[in-house]
Amino acid sequence: MDKLIPTVNKLQDVFNTVGQDEIDLPQIVVVGSQSSGKSSVLENLVGRDFLPRGSGIVTRRPLVLQLVNVPRGSDGSGEPRAQFLHLPNQVFTDMSEVRREIERETERLAGGNKGIVKAPIHLRITSPDVLSLTLVDLPGITKIPVGDQPTDIEAQTRSLVYEYITKPNSIIVAISPANVDIVNSESLKIAREVDPKGTRTVGVITKIDLMDRGTNSLEILTGRVYPLRLGFVGVVNRSQEDTQANKPISDALREEAEFFSEHPIYRTVQQHCGTQTLARVLNQLLLQHIRDNLPAIKTKINALISQTEHELLSYGRMSGDGDLVSKSSRLLKMLTLFANEFSSSIDGSAAEMSTSELCGGARLYYIFNDIFASGLDSVNPTASLTNTDIRTAIRNSSGPRASLFVPEIAFQLLVKPQIKSLEPPAQRCVQLAYEELMKVGLSCGSEMRRYPQLHAKVMQVVSDLLRERVGPTSQYVESMIAIERAYINTNHPDFIGGPGAIADLQQKLDRRRKDAARLRVREIRLATRSSDEAVGAQFEESEVDPSEVDDIVDARSRVKVNGMAEEPRAASGTLRRPGSGSPLGSGTSSNQGKFFNSFFGNGRRDLPDESRPNHSVIPVPNRLSHISGDGTSLDDESAALSAQLSADLTVSEQRDEMETSLIRSLITSYFQIVRKSIQDLVPKAVMHLLVNEVCDNMQNRLVEELYKEPLLEELLREDPTLVAERDQCKAILDVYKKAFAIINEAM
Repeated sequence: MDKLIPTVNKLQDVFNTVGQDEIDLPQIVVVGSQSSGKSSVLENLVGRDFLPRGSGIVTRRPLVLQLVNVPRGSDGSGEPRAQFLHLPNQVFTDMSEVRREIERETERLAGGNKGIVKAPIHLRITSPDVLSLTLVDLPGITKIPVGDQPTDIEAQTRSLVYEYITKPNSIIVAISPANVDIVNSESLKIAREVDPKGTRTVGVITKIDLMDRGTNSLEILTGRVYPLRLGFVGVVNRSQEDTQANKPISDALREEAEFFSEHPIYRTVQQHCGTQTLARVLNQLLLQHIRDNLPAIKTKINALISQTEHELLSYGRMSGDGDLVSKSSRLLKMLTLFANEFSSSIDGSAAEMSTSELCGGARLYYIFNDIFASGLDSVNPTASLTNTDIRTAIRNSSGPRASLFVPEIAFQLLVKPQIKSLEPPAQRCVQLAYEELMKVGLSCGSEMRRYPQLHAKVMQVVSDLLRERVGPTSQYVESMIAIERAYINTNHPDFIGGPGAIADLQQKLDRRRKDAARLRVREIRLATRSSDEAVGAQFEESEVDPSEVDDIVDARSRVKVNGMAEEPRAASGTLRRPGSGSPLGSGTSSNQGKFFNSFFGNGRRDLPDESRPNHSVIPVPNRLSHISGDGTSLDDESAALSAQLSADLTVSEQRDEMETSLIRSLITSYFQIVRKSIQDLVPKAVMHLLVNEVCDNMQNRLVEELYKEPLLEELLREDPTLVAERDQCKAILDVYKKAFAIINEAM
């Protein structure tokens, strides 16, 4: 048991050498209002007058006071000896010098403006007249700033007090003057906030001799007013007059003992009175507290040792000077490790991979199949082509002659710029792959970061190698686009071709005509129904068969390539204009024939009207039984409307529309073929010319550029900041190991 308090003192000294407060060591914290008698209590415990005195706030830095009981010398002398932690080689025997050193050390950090600082002063006093204790004297709690004190002095003192008393291993000594009502005690109020059950709070009542006549602190000392599990102790301090007169503390302690023994009230509770009683109670509490918490402290220190060892390993081993062979070997090993780690990141076989974002090879896959593919899909091959552009290209490609067919030169002239529009997404893909490889290089070589010069040189080599390869890759991608533009292969099996484009276009036109015919038939039927309700009622919209209207329109659209109409197989009726009852004229059919003749280049344009076949009347089967209001059949109406829609445009306008639509269809078809080819070949080119080349040549290039004897000293020079951090980590580890050994020795 006698070794426990010195053990804690040793632990405090060990931890304070490196400024570590990870371990919550058992200690006694003295809390009280300004001028409540805190300093007098501490001086009574030591038996010497050693603390600064004065008006206002005097204690402006925490004072960690270690009292160590030592046996008396052989000559019976027992003068106290003081030693500051910041002056380890200087021993003080004159307590007035101790006071002046406390004042100097306080002024050094806190300055002369009466402000407070959190950095503590560590003082050890050895004497045969003290019990072993570890006390922390905190600045007194004040309410109102006085003189040149900071305006937030109350907040500063409270923050400092809370920092110490909130630690579970701290025993709180709450100082309260007896001449102030206990319910107004600031120290007890603060202690109750952090220790509501009062399990680690000791109450000290000072200035009992200054209470009014007829009053006493018996109820408080016995715990009837404010119960504390650790109880209250009453003490009598020196008065201000005694202090100024330099009255010895030994005389004050003797008078205190006489006061309590002769007082008619307090002599019945002497177990709660006197400085000697307070020292004995605090010593026993601290010993018990240390004994209870020492196993937990040992466990925590053991965990900190393991944690610090792992942190020290992260800084790498100390390089030391070493010989030339060991340095060369270490450099070659790091270069090889970097190259292997780079390749593993691309292949996806790295030992450590991010789980928060795509990187390395997975990022390249995303670039190829998402970013690059989306960029290609966003290119519309005909969005920038207007009908005027297409017509101008057709006419320019025909020269001074009228075109009999859609010129193929116009198609090539228009499709090549659209193929060129695929180059920006392809070059962007190359650039993104280059940037990702640079990121991979920056993420590799964690051990190499200890050497700033080596890491910078390696990244320079990687950057140069990537720039060397990204140029040919970009040129190859540019050549791929140029190759596609150099020869337009209209015989490609996936190309729609002229016949396919015409058939597709004709289907679209027929579908549009049929839709328009159906709409017009419904409109006429509704108009007829309003004029003749009796007859029109037979033509409900639900009774109309759309296929019958489509057959009528198909009959008008059945035209051969040479402009000849297909002969009907059976004629059960003649198509007439609506409302007239007469056969449709030859104008529409003739115009349609002229359009196809001019589009396909048939030479029958100049035939006289007499020599042309008469297709003005087209017999069609009459399969609709409903009769309109004026006696005209629905077949006649549908056919007439279809013919009218076909005649809305002139032959020249129809030709222009057909040619522009045909060119757009051909461009779209061929552009999709080229886009599919580019989407497949560009990622392959990037992988072959950029990624694989860099991975294959990385190690050789690093060794060739950096594995040189004159560069060894420069490249293997460690970062000074990292060296300092590693040294500090090693010092902390030594402290933890030393503390662990101290605890093992005590236990």
